[in-house]
Amino acid sequence: MRKARVLFISSEIHPYLELTEQSKIARFLPQGIQERGKEIRTFMPRFGNINERRNQLHEVIRLSGMNLIIDDSDHPLIIKVASIQAARMQVYFIDNEEYFQRKSTIRDTDGSFFPDNDDRTIFFGRGVLETVKKLGWSPDIIHCHGWMTALIPLFIKTSYKDDPMFHTSKVVYSLYNDSFDEPFNSNFGKKILMDGLSAADVKELADPNYVSLTKLAMHWSDAVVKSSPTVHSQVETAFKKLSKPSLDYKSPEEYIEAYDTFYDEAVLEDSVLAD
Repeated sequence: MRKARVLFISSEIHPYLELTEQSKIARFLPQGIQERGKEIRTFMPRFGNINERRNQLHEVIRLSGMNLIIDDSDHPLIIKVASIQAARMQVYFIDNEEYFQRKSTIRDTDGSFFPDNDDRTIFFGRGVLETVKKLGWSPDIIHCHGWMTALIPLFIKTSYKDDPMFHTSKVVYSLYNDSFDEPFNSNFGKKILMDGLSAADVKELADPNYVSLTKLAMHWSDAVVKSSPTVHSQVETAFKKLSKPSLDYKSPEEYIEAYDTFYDEAVLEDSVLAD
């Protein structure tokens, strides 16, 4: 049988952004999973503080050119790619001039939370999935890292559930110590709605904030991993109450092997076996 395919989606990957717990895992986990015999693809946002020349990013014309409608407005989707030679892996970047051409990630130079972070999250999630469709690469596992990927489990289980690329995909969501206090736009839940997705599906976002978005991600995921030793207290409580496959925090020395085993034994359930 063919090798199992794992799609990694993260808001941070080192060396493109500064070294953090999340960016380090998102850099080394895909490499480790690839070395253990699985196929991988990796995506992140093309934030404006990523140096394109130094990191040798270039646009993938055949994947770019699509428009995504967010809050009744068209937004061009641009796809770029770069390679991490030491890991023998490519990283695809979701780009858009309005959303990502800023010299910072989620806050401005004064430290203020960008008011359109909700729109950026919607665009990033849908942009990844539409690009994967164009690649014609059907993932067995979609592993989401960081709150900016939190809508992807919802999308996969609603609007994309009957798509041939995703109808058998299992979604894993990683929890991190990446919380913030600012609320999202009050219309966040309404902006998400599209074919196959109803208001009832996003009821957790009646009060849109970090905790409700994370709980939404956990609800729609097939499995949840705690990737930081500590997470927001309300998220920790929800994690402990999960009745679906979950994996507690693993140290830097053990997480790659632990996640690979978790994929095989708790997520794939022997539906796909690596060569």
